[in-house]
Amino acid sequence: MSALRQAPCVLSVLPVVGVVVLLGLPVAPGSGVTPADAASGLVVLWAVVHTARRARRPLTRTAAVVCALPVVGIAVAAAGAVTGGDAITGLARYLQLFVLVPVAVMLLVRDRRGARVVLWSLVGLAVWQGAIGVHQNLTGTGALYQGAAIRAVGTFGPSDVMGMANVVSYGMVAATGLALGARARRPGFPPPEGWGRVVAAGCALALLVPLALSFSRGAWIATAVVCGAQLLVAGVRRAAKVFAAAVAVCVVLVGGLGVGAAAVQERLTSIAQVADAPDQSVVDRYTLWAAAAGMWRENPVTGVGLKAFPAHRDGHASLALSSGSDTEGAGQAFRRQPLLSPHNMYLLLLSEQGLLGLLTVAGGWLALLVCAVRRLRRDGRCGQGGRGGRARDCALAACGLLLWQLVNFLYADIGGPSTVLTAVCFGLAAWWALAGDEPTAPAAGGATAAPAADEVTAPAAESGRR
Repeated sequence: MSALRQAPCVLSVLPVVGVVVLLGLPVAPGSGVTPADAASGLVVLWAVVHTARRARRPLTRTAAVVCALPVVGIAVAAAGAVTGGDAITGLARYLQLFVLVPVAVMLLVRDRRGARVVLWSLVGLAVWQGAIGVHQNLTGTGALYQGAAIRAVGTFGPSDVMGMANVVSYGMVAATGLALGARARRPGFPPPEGWGRVVAAGCALALLVPLALSFSRGAWIATAVVCGAQLLVAGVRRAAKVFAAAVAVCVVLVGGLGVGAAAVQERLTSIAQVADAPDQSVVDRYTLWAAAAGMWRENPVTGVGLKAFPAHRDGHASLALSSGSDTEGAGQAFRRQPLLSPHNMYLLLLSEQGLLGLLTVAGGWLALLVCAVRRLRRDGRCGQGGRGGRARDCALAACGLLLWQLVNFLYADIGGPSTVLTAVCFGLAAWWALAGDEPTAPAAGGATAAPAADEVTAPAAESGRR
């Protein structure tokens, strides 16, 4: 009977898992819409049908306000786009990533069981892409980096060098949350949650290798910040043990076996040289940041319009900006890839959507983070009392994914096939922060059935009163 009760909760998230699985397929160079993007549209459609069939109020007032807030800035910026085509495509993309898919994921994830299924799918995708990336580094079949084809890019290719780094980071954050938050039950041995913790911890440590071989400084910084925060929330002693294990893995694989040692060390050193002796990629980034700030100063309220950054870039950028970045390897020929964004999501919002867009879109993210952290604290207090805290693994993972995205947006913006995972992560965070678990179904005779210890948390009851 327990399995039958859990089946609808798991089946409802299978379309979301399908989006994650499709990102494991090779991506055609220069493809605009990927199978994962098409599947995300089906997820939105299925969420509408699923919600209509249940005949229940889909969102609380708080959730409706937070989710609808970005629509204001996006719609105004679309009206100021350079062309009608840019307005339509930009509006569709922003609504897909920051409104429609996150809301659909929030509606389809009915409880923590469904959330765990999605989180484990992220871990599985990260392991798959990470394994391909390590193979690329060891065999010299990756993307070109400093004259050698050693950069791990997974199936995303050199045109989206951040794709594998983002996927591996998502998996590592999800695995860390699952490992730190799950609590073993007293009766029975071995406890099922205990085995899950071991597997999740092993995956998190193993993903350190492909993350390092991605040579993505932004992903390194964001992952270190978020995983450190997750460890501190879980406890100082546990944080010290996991940190020691991570250092040991890095020493053995990088120092002992020499897995990308020289390139990783050079990349790490370059993080501290961004002011003294920056390389051309850092110079380009600073120049693009300055260009975005110049666009905002000319149009402070509404910006230059959706997808208008490339059209205004040359008029605001200095001569230090290069014509583009060279991409080659991983089965693709040499290509000069133009620099069409500032590589900072907040500056992209500020330049294209102005203060209105920054306050509505980024303000919605901040509100989501505040709600998620508040519920995490309430769930922790319930767990200390022995009656709640059973979803702490979901909480740490969902909050971690949201925080990782907000930190990574300091060094990156939307773009590429892996971007659809951003919407899935926002959806998981929205589920934890704004929705919570469904109330327990009524028992025979109209009385509410007594919930099991692993089925209800105190925040879920509070979410129904919003």
